[in-house]
Amino acid sequence: MRVVLAEDLFLLRDGLTRTLREHGCEVVASVDNGPALVRALAQTDLDVAVIDIRLPPTHTDEGLKAALEARRSRPGLPVLILSQYVDQLYAHELLASGEGAVGYLLKDRVTHTAQFIDALRTVATGGTVMDPQVIAKLLTRSEKRGRTDSLTPREHEVLTLMAEGRSNTAVAQALHISESAVAKHIASIFGKLEIEQSPEDNRRVLAVLAYLKG
Repeated sequence: MRVVLAEDLFLLRDGLTRTLREHGCEVVASVDNGPALVRALAQTDLDVAVIDIRLPPTHTDEGLKAALEARRSRPGLPVLILSQYVDQLYAHELLASGEGAVGYLLKDRVTHTAQFIDALRTVATGGTVMDPQVIAKLLTRSEKRGRTDSLTPREHEVLTLMAEGRSNTAVAQALHISESAVAKHIASIFGKLEIEQSPEDNRRVLAVLAYLKG
């Protein structure tokens, strides 16, 4: 797997590079600022990009902007975003295309090597991964705005697990119910959130987006 890595903290960037290589990835570009990331994404043949949201020179959202621009020119480009913070706007922008192949992890999660690599592979193969802590905080905010009134408690649980990037099988295992029951709950969620027919992966992402956005 060919990876572009963007992280301005040297120790973290070095650690991520070592971790990626130890798990069979080729780090084709490793950069520490926004302009260098833009060039790397435009010029490099890659399978997935791992990007810190906040990069020099302004340390605001250069990483996210570069990722979104790259996905506009290369639709479906897998991008795993890293952040120190939970920001609903960032999550919304990342999911807005409905294409999948995106992830949003808090940097604390990177210290859990197995979880990080699993998330990376999920995103690289077209899946969607959201950090459980991000989901928990965003769902709390969504509930305060009444976004979840039409969903049952079980549908809340199913959609939360969907937002974490879990498959129907994984959702069924986590909730100790059958896969057919999960499929019925998901169909109900799509209906209540008025998610129209489209490829299944896109509908899952759109459901998560509809649930989380303000």
